[in-house]
Amino acid sequence: MAAFVVSLTSTPSHILGNKTNCFIYLHILMKLRSFIISFFLLHTIHLSAQQLGGTTVFNFTNQPNSSQLAALGGVNISNISNDVSMSFHSPSLLRTQMHQQLNASFNNYFAGVKNYSITSDFYLPKPNTNLAIGINYFDYGTLTQTDAAGNILGNFHPNDYVLQLTASHKYLTHWWYGMTVKFISSNYGQYKSNGIAADVGVSYYDSANFLQASFLVKNMGTQLKTYSSGLQKEQVPFDMQIGITKRLEHAPFQFSLTAHHLQAFNIYYNDTAYNASIGNDNTSNNFTLNKIVSHLVLATQVFITDQLEVSAGYNFLRRHDLTVYNTTNGLSGFTLGLGIMLKRLHIRYATGFYQQNMFHQIGVNLNWKGEMIN
Repeated sequence: MAAFVVSLTSTPSHILGNKTNCFIYLHILMKLRSFIISFFLLHTIHLSAQQLGGTTVFNFTNQPNSSQLAALGGVNISNISNDVSMSFHSPSLLRTQMHQQLNASFNNYFAGVKNYSITSDFYLPKPNTNLAIGINYFDYGTLTQTDAAGNILGNFHPNDYVLQLTASHKYLTHWWYGMTVKFISSNYGQYKSNGIAADVGVSYYDSANFLQASFLVKNMGTQLKTYSSGLQKEQVPFDMQIGITKRLEHAPFQFSLTAHHLQAFNIYYNDTAYNASIGNDNTSNNFTLNKIVSHLVLATQVFITDQLEVSAGYNFLRRHDLTVYNTTNGLSGFTLGLGIMLKRLHIRYATGFYQQNMFHQIGVNLNWKGEMIN
């Protein structure tokens, strides 16, 4: 069992002084240990009980909330950017220069499903802390409600959303740590459920070498209310991630590598009955290399000018999950994006391939007071 609480405290300047490097490193380790031990107690969770492959609830919380994240393959916790929306899934990416920044994003999925997201940040000078509030909302349209015999009973409007508060703090020169607390709600007509969860992240950012590495523990929490009375509580989609991003000093390229679901080795979902029905023996999933790469998401960005960037990503697990045996699967797993950065307005577009279908997501970033975006 594990329990966590966050403590956003700053390091007194006199501690640093002229101490030796050994003392400084020891102090960092003790500080980080204190941070993890003191993390806000949400719920006692069994990490070994976390499961994948459709056996968790509230999986919409893993969907990318912004155009930039969607263009980078849907999972990225270390990207070097001043986009406040990237902190929605990685709280240690919330930075001071994002003060008063607002991101709004709209995604037109398939079959009338729509996704809306808003994230905004403000900086508190006295505690030297960044705060952000965000919501990610999924609208599934209006559906016809019937009984078991097919009789029409009326209509209902299913939806999901996650509302969250994020805080981040800088430690020493290169370290950032952050925490997100979220309330999750799911509404499918007469079936309603909600829960709470938290994310905790730590980032190391070296601006001189254009390098950033991050570690994230995501969705530690519990289902508060089940969809129907008497049902056993389901697991939230727990995830441990690590990522690294490097921007080249003398070339306009930035590369990211992210590994997700590190708490489990084999994250493939194996539907044996379906595989047998289509003649797929599924032996390729038994290879160790395939199990390793299924955790990875690759991404790159090209900065054509200061005002124009192009992004691309490849999600290995998405490619596998969308692959249909003995059928052309197109560019499943690939994502693309375009960003236009004006002085007071940033506009980003993302698209991705789901077999022969594509989604279209657009987002804008601006400052509350109409000032230039840092």
